[in-house]
Amino acid sequence: MIDPQDLANRLPGDFVLGTATAALQIEGAADQRGRCGWDDFADQPGRIVDGTTPAVTTDHFHRVEEDLELMRAAGLDGYRFSLSWPRIQPDGSGRVDEAGLDFYDRLVDRLLELDIRPMATLYHWDTPLPLEAQGGWKVRSTAERFGEYAALVGQRLGDRVADWVTINEAATVVMNGYGLGVHSPGEEQLCRAGSVARNMLLGHGHAARALRSVPVRGRIGITNAHTPVTAETDSKKDRAMAGLLDFVHNRLFADPVLLGRSPELPKGLPLPTQVLLKAVSRMSRKDLDLVSQPLDFYGLNYYFPSLVAAGADPDGMSPDGESEAAKDLPFRLLDWPDIPQTGFGWPIAPDGLRRIAEEMAARYGRRLPAVVITEGGASFPDEPSADGSIDDEERISYLARHLDVAADLATGAVPGFDLEGYYVWTLLDNWEWAAGFTQRFGVVHVDVETQERTPKASYRWLTRLQAARR
Repeated sequence: MIDPQDLANRLPGDFVLGTATAALQIEGAADQRGRCGWDDFADQPGRIVDGTTPAVTTDHFHRVEEDLELMRAAGLDGYRFSLSWPRIQPDGSGRVDEAGLDFYDRLVDRLLELDIRPMATLYHWDTPLPLEAQGGWKVRSTAERFGEYAALVGQRLGDRVADWVTINEAATVVMNGYGLGVHSPGEEQLCRAGSVARNMLLGHGHAARALRSVPVRGRIGITNAHTPVTAETDSKKDRAMAGLLDFVHNRLFADPVLLGRSPELPKGLPLPTQVLLKAVSRMSRKDLDLVSQPLDFYGLNYYFPSLVAAGADPDGMSPDGESEAAKDLPFRLLDWPDIPQTGFGWPIAPDGLRRIAEEMAARYGRRLPAVVITEGGASFPDEPSADGSIDDEERISYLARHLDVAADLATGAVPGFDLEGYYVWTLLDNWEWAAGFTQRFGVVHVDVETQERTPKASYRWLTRLQAARR
């Protein structure tokens, strides 16, 4: 086990160690906001593993002071939270719910009082239901509405928020929501996912421009999930399919944002797949200029590496659930041999973070701004022991090993990759999308029935680490 003091000695003094959450996963108080696509999705039988909904989750909306005290007591440097679009703008346009904005206004003020750096994410998947009914991210107008929403939020909070994330994990929304149907809005239209990708990129561009026009004082970035991709064998088919996943997961969004151009197609793909990818990634010069405005930082979410083989998975499995549409994919993800897994079945591979850093530095060079790991964490089946304590040694090991790599990256181990911080996913055991409450990622245990918070051993480990850094 990595000693907190040793790790503290290696992390730079200005390195931001914080925690990350998402509004829909923790806030609850659904009766005090507009509905979003996930509300309708969760109401459909069989969509959520345990049948739960976002109505209450961890009731953070009413217990925010308790949760802020947990952050303060742990000595965390930063807090990445998301703003609920339907809580602020229930229809996705027009009328603003001032009470919703007031909640985030107070949250930001309290974070600053506690000397915790606020990082606000504008969109973490909760599309207002009226916009979803009009086509959601399939239509270009949603990107324009998103820019208007960014401007009104920036006008209210822009003098105090330190870091702004426009969109969280657009690739996940495209694939899981519109391609595979395992997330809201539950569509299985792989061939139409290209319009979603383009419109989400445009949404980022409109939001970044709106925030700068306010102007906000804080830095502006975007967050994408990246995975290092490896082909199972050296065969042409396996290498081509590894390139396809790398294209969709790692480059479809990052290349336009950072390089101002559509990503090059992987080699060795069948002609129909090449035609489809060209249609997916093609953007006009005007749109690319909007999307590729310079960023102040780049948010990286890292969870696991991917091992890829040609040929569909007959069971239609994806990292986030089973999907009929996944049976039509030309590749499948494999379990890594001899690598332990999280409770979600995701491989635990801290060295994958180093590989992502190397690949990004090589691909983007000087166009890559400072990087913040905006999410990193693991789910395990944590249960209180007889005395009420929760000994999650597996999570401590996960965090320690990943922060060990982060410390190397923060001190120049990969030239051209300037790492400034790491936000642990997540503070509380939350409502984990389609998995409901069956996957626990928090460093604080939450009793779903009573909402009682119980810090786990991992929370105490982080507290020791932060105390040692000070």
